[in-house]
Amino acid sequence: MKADRLLHIMSEAVEDVRRVLTITFRGVESLARADLERTLSFDMEWVAPHESEAVVEALVRQGWLSENNGLLTLSVPLGDVSVPFGWFPRPTRLLNPVSAQGSEPPLSEPAPPASPQNAPAQPFATSAPTGASQVEPNADPRASLTKRLVRFIARQSGLEMTELQRRAERKTTAFHLITPWMAYALVAREQGLEMQAIVDALAVV
Repeated sequence: MKADRLLHIMSEAVEDVRRVLTITFRGVESLARADLERTLSFDMEWVAPHESEAVVEALVRQGWLSENNGLLTLSVPLGDVSVPFGWFPRPTRLLNPVSAQGSEPPLSEPAPPASPQNAPAQPFATSAPTGASQVEPNADPRASLTKRLVRFIARQSGLEMTELQRRAERKTTAFHLITPWMAYALVAREQGLEMQAIVDALAVV
């Protein structure tokens, strides 16, 4: 039983690193060290700014990343990685990542067709087209509150609606895994607005 538990923990630790690298290296083959550190801390807020350098060092040391001429690249194939909505990595799994050795995803084998009764639920996959929403339009009840949220942020921040839209689109393009209302919420945070007010604006019955 303890062995099964340990294997489960190790599997989760590997998955956290794979998800982090999938998101940070989406659409690019290499990143400057400073850019990756900024993404880990300031953009995604997964770790504190003073910890991001240690995270990158640990990922290189454990074989997940390679550095050449100041650029970081992936050292192992990540395979198909799904990222659940709202997922957040444990900082300790980034500061002390498991070794990349033996973490390569297994070669996929053709799966038998699933019947409608036992077809698996589709995960929140990371393979959706760039810039496209990965959440079904009617799956999130907060989607209908986006316009109200935009008006609230514009009123509180003093930014024009067009400027808010431009900044939110930049967030969506950068992260892909967020809904429009989440992108606007991130803009509001950048503007130093009180986040409890944002939460209230997004409240659903």
